[in-house]
Amino acid sequence: MSLFLATLLPGLFLALLGALLLWNDPRVASTARRLPRSRRGAVLFFGVGALWFLWRVSRLNESDLIFFQHPWPVMAGFAVLAVLAFFQTPDFLAVRGLCLLHLLIAEHLLYAGYMVFSWQVYPYKIAVYAGLVLAVYLAAAPYRLRDFFAWLFHVPGRARRAGWGLLVYGLATAAAAFTY
Repeated sequence: MSLFLATLLPGLFLALLGALLLWNDPRVASTARRLPRSRRGAVLFFGVGALWFLWRVSRLNESDLIFFQHPWPVMAGFAVLAVLAFFQTPDFLAVRGLCLLHLLIAEHLLYAGYMVFSWQVYPYKIAVYAGLVLAVYLAAAPYRLRDFFAWLFHVPGRARRAGWGLLVYGLATAAAAFTY
C-alpha cells in the first residue's frame, strides 16, 4: 500500500463516519445500537476477520512456526476456534470482528508510513494508533461499545458534535494525503 492511500483511506473513512453522525438520521442511530449484538454483523466482520487471519497464518514460514513444519495444524486450530466462537460466544461477536479487522488493517496502514518523518503522516498515524488502542480495549470489553452508543445517541446534539469532529479530522487527514 502506498503512503498516499494509507493516508487517504483512513481520512475518508473518518469523514464518512462523521458525515453519517452529522446526518442524524434515526436509521443511523438504530443501526449503531443494534450493531454490537448483530448476528449479520458477526458473520460479516468476524467471518472476514477470521478468514483474513487464517490466510495470514497460512503464509507463515518455518522460522515463525515453533512446533510445526507446516502451518496447517495451526490453521486448523484457529479455524475450529473461529467456528466455535459463533456457537459458544455469539454475544458482541460483531464488535470483536471489527476489532480484529482493525488490527489486521492497521499493519498495512502503518507499514506504509514506516520511517517517514514528515508532518503529513502524523494525522493518519494518530488515527490508526487511536483505533488500535480502542480495538484492544473493545476486544476485551465489547459491551462498552453498546454503552458508548447509548451515551452518544441519548442527547440529540451529542452525535452531531462528534460527527463534526470526525468530519473535520477526516477531511484534514485526507487533504494531507495530497501534500506528499
